[in-house]
Amino acid sequence: MKPLEELEHGLGRHDRLMGVDLGTKTIGLALSDVSRSIASPLETIRRTKFTADAERMIALAKNHGVVALIFGLPLNMDGTEGPRCQSTRAFVRNLEKLTDLPVAFWDERMSTMAVTRTLLDADASRARRAELVDKMAASYILQGALDRLRKL
Repeated sequence: MKPLEELEHGLGRHDRLMGVDLGTKTIGLALSDVSRSIASPLETIRRTKFTADAERMIALAKNHGVVALIFGLPLNMDGTEGPRCQSTRAFVRNLEKLTDLPVAFWDERMSTMAVTRTLLDADASRARRAELVDKMAASYILQGALDRLRKL
């Protein structure tokens, strides 16, 4: 696990990043463009077992030329870490045993709420929101990290 600032120093000019919104039932994934300007929703993985979930994520990263993963860190509103942060950190520790891809964390507070509000404003049905919210939250997380990287 690297701080975002440290991760930035090892990136090549056209390296892509993958954003990850780790939920209890699903994993939302997003992908940056090669200029690392725009994050786009990629896929939602229905969680089954850790190994299968991790292998799918790693395969997608490899297929898209991803060089690092940005995991949303679900901090409490006061900035402290609770059980969901511990779960995310444990997932990443286990994932790091399976891949050499560096991982950084990005504060994901309010990402799902912001995405849900956007989908409600777009009058998306409940089923459509359920289908989109996780990968859009991953995109929201990744976009925040991309914006921060541009300012470093």
